[in-house]
Amino acid sequence: MRHRIRRMLGYNFRDYYFKPRGIPLTQLDEIEITDEELETLRLRFIKKLDQQQAAKTMKISQSQYQRDITKTMEKITRALIEGKALLIRNKIRA
Repeated sequence: MRHRIRRMLGYNFRDYYFKPRGIPLTQLDEIEITDEELETLRLRFIKKLDQQQAAKTMKISQSQYQRDITKTMEKITRALIEGKALLIRNKIRA
């Protein structure tokens, strides 16, 4: 397996939880997304970059960017549909 290269981030994300209202966090399963995964969303949907531009900004290939953003969207969708807590983890501080 190839060594995973740390992606370039243009934003310092903090650790956050998002969870369904009215259910204690201790009673919820959680899904974790990393700051790198969140950066894929920020570049695409906030900065409005296309995949090539976003991949270049993160210093990864366009195909790797596509895999990362797809994986991130799947995780967020699963958390929303299945009522799970979503943990955004800053890998630098983790």
